[in-house]
Amino acid sequence: MSWRPTYRSSKFRNVYGKVANRESCFDGIPITKNVHDNHFCAVNSKFVAVVTESAGGGSFIVIPVSQSGRLDSHYPKVCGHQGNVLDIKWNPFFENIVASCSEDTSVRVWEIPEDGLRRNMTEAVLELYGHSRRVGLIEWHPTSSGILFSAGYDYKILIWNLEIGEPVKMIDCHTDVILSMSFNTDGSLLATSCKDKKLRVIEPRSGAVLQQASCKNHRVNRVVFLGNMKRLLTTGVSRWNTRQIALWDQEDLSMPIVEEDIDGLSGLLFPFYDADTHMLYLAGKGDGNIRYFEITTEKPYLQYLMEFRSPAPQKGLGVMPKHGLDVGACEVYRFYKLVTLKGLIEPISMIVPRRSDTYQEDIYPMTAGTEPALSASEWLSGINRDPVLMSLKDGYHRPNQLVFKAPVKEKKSMVVNGIDLLENVPPRTENEV
Repeated sequence: MSWRPTYRSSKFRNVYGKVANRESCFDGIPITKNVHDNHFCAVNSKFVAVVTESAGGGSFIVIPVSQSGRLDSHYPKVCGHQGNVLDIKWNPFFENIVASCSEDTSVRVWEIPEDGLRRNMTEAVLELYGHSRRVGLIEWHPTSSGILFSAGYDYKILIWNLEIGEPVKMIDCHTDVILSMSFNTDGSLLATSCKDKKLRVIEPRSGAVLQQASCKNHRVNRVVFLGNMKRLLTTGVSRWNTRQIALWDQEDLSMPIVEEDIDGLSGLLFPFYDADTHMLYLAGKGDGNIRYFEITTEKPYLQYLMEFRSPAPQKGLGVMPKHGLDVGACEVYRFYKLVTLKGLIEPISMIVPRRSDTYQEDIYPMTAGTEPALSASEWLSGINRDPVLMSLKDGYHRPNQLVFKAPVKEKKSMVVNGIDLLENVPPRTENEV
């Protein structure tokens, strides 16, 4: 029997990256020089938000997606934080609501006017104080409208109910700085990677650790849930200091299903997973390239497709939600790449080449839309629901009738699980600069 190479026919094997022309880029942006390992950029179908360099306090700018070109040097900023802004995320259901976290230990929720900023914004809709150290990560719940997770350098994850503007749960199982958080599709499970070299799968409402892996051969940096495949993917470093990705079964973290070395470079690898196409994108901090793979449930699990190359190094990448993509051009993913040296944000479209001009149903399945499946109180009571799906066929445009209402609250001590968060300060460690 003659030897044959394994060949898989995939509709995504010819996906290519297309950089937007200069007029569609955002130029003259004072991108932050902070070395914190985050993206410093968040995108939705209306706005691009980017953390900027600022003297005293922290700030970020919010630019309407349609307003590309060179930015005025006096463009208004969102500048209420007293310390550097470390992470920003748009609410998936309210397109004018953005959350930010900072070195000043606070998490803030801002409401951006419909037509963008006209003057500097200093007043947040909500100021959330509960961490005793700087807050490095925030993440919105994928199906509930008023739930926000924040992870601080006090090794705690707080769950905020924005309907009342208070922390309602505290996850206190980490022994070092939390590096990344990722939810499964319905938000009933949370995966975290931590500087203590452990990968955890947590039930967020109870704080119970369901699975834990001590990664000896694969030092985990970032983790991402692979949709409904009951798999996790981590990026990290092997014992020989090569960059590596590993695939795990979420119900058994004793051993990775497969490990694959990527290269010998030192920049952190950011994973991006598209559950609709089962494609994984890997972008290294400081690299100019983006590799992409297709993930399958059978062997070989990870199928390398191709690589987008560019000479300009990326500091971070924002990702456009599905309903903001150009379905007419068969665009399946869009990155917004931060190029610090040029003060530039460069959109990169990942496109499936097709001859036909009609709507390509096979590459655009029903996808998570802009309608929440649950309220905050429903999710906290123990209900799980899958995201409310929408079709991209009509080029999407059904205005969201929801209105974000912030609670009125006074500043006071924060007691969660019987512990006053602002009183119980853990000792400083060498991890905190």
